[in-house]
Amino acid sequence: SAPLSVSPAADPAVISPQDPTLVIGSSLVATCTVSPDFALKAEDLYWTLNGRRLPAASYRALGPSTLGVALAHLNGSRQQSGDNLVCHSRDGGILAGSCLYVGLPPEKPVNITCWSKNMKDLTCKWAPGTEGETFLPTNYTLKYKLRWYGRDNTCQEYHTAGPYSCHIPKDLALFTPYEIWVEASNRLGVAVSDVVMLDILDVVTTDPPSDVHVSRVGDLEDQLSVRWSSPTALKDFFFQAKYQIQYRVEDSSEWKVVDDVGNQTSCRLAGLRPGTVYFVQVRCNPFSSYGSKKAGIWSDWSNPTAASTPRSERSAGGCDPKGGEQNTTLRRELKQFFGWVKKHAYGCSNLGIKLYDQWRVWLQKSHKTRNQV
Repeated sequence: SAPLSVSPAADPAVISPQDPTLVIGSSLVATCTVSPDFALKAEDLYWTLNGRRLPAASYRALGPSTLGVALAHLNGSRQQSGDNLVCHSRDGGILAGSCLYVGLPPEKPVNITCWSKNMKDLTCKWAPGTEGETFLPTNYTLKYKLRWYGRDNTCQEYHTAGPYSCHIPKDLALFTPYEIWVEASNRLGVAVSDVVMLDILDVVTTDPPSDVHVSRVGDLEDQLSVRWSSPTALKDFFFQAKYQIQYRVEDSSEWKVVDDVGNQTSCRLAGLRPGTVYFVQVRCNPFSSYGSKKAGIWSDWSNPTAASTPRSERSAGGCDPKGGEQNTTLRRELKQFFGWVKKHAYGCSNLGIKLYDQWRVWLQKSHKTRNQV
């Protein structure tokens, strides 16, 4: 026997226009036409927008089973998927729906800035224009090409350094300028940024300097010596670097910056307080030995390294005024600590100082944790 043919059920109604895109401030007349298979008349219908019933004064019967609704001065869509315009039967049943996309065409992206970590990649950020908000899903595409003979390439890894950013991980050329631009597109149009021209060597930043060591300068109670290693990328390539140091007292959050370090990989901090733990960080600004002498981009700061200045001899001798119970406890702990070091370190005083510094760092960390708890 022949198979039975089943006709698909007709939609109860049709809304026109279906899923329109409109500019903010526009007006719209939408119609809901009920299928002949359903015994519903225009007067049996009503409209909602985002769940709110629209006033009957905005309705108009345009046929026995067609109801129109007039919407004026539309605002930007409140949701990315569009505003829901729905046609209902008198009992509240949903007959048909349409999405209204109300917004603005994209603006020209601005303020493109890029940097390259160790010359191995390129990351760029931009701003979405003066207003930014289009009320519509807007797609941003970063494109780039070699200036004279390249074809257009499209960046693939977005949102790596924030909402308007993209990362190009490899296969970049040196000594040849790139053209870079951003295209913004949504349902109402396309906007293209100005083209930025850059050479990778002019936007290099490195990892922070490694192996940062901070140590005492003999018995000088107001000085500390800082040494560090150049980032590997600088050793492997034709870059010079300038460095910056910042340091702070253990119980302070304010950093002091030393700007005039130049390209040395060591520096002596002077004018410090005796018997005080200091935290020190170093960062690097590479610049190419070739091409333009751009200002360069600073690396992140290295992890903090701690060391203490020697206690002042003047305050160490004589009668010690009472410093409260806490000070007495600290002195007792230090006496025990150095007693243990003397017993186990076989006269190696450096070990004692290093352990003491580590112990003070640990003490501060545990103190911070207790405060947070």
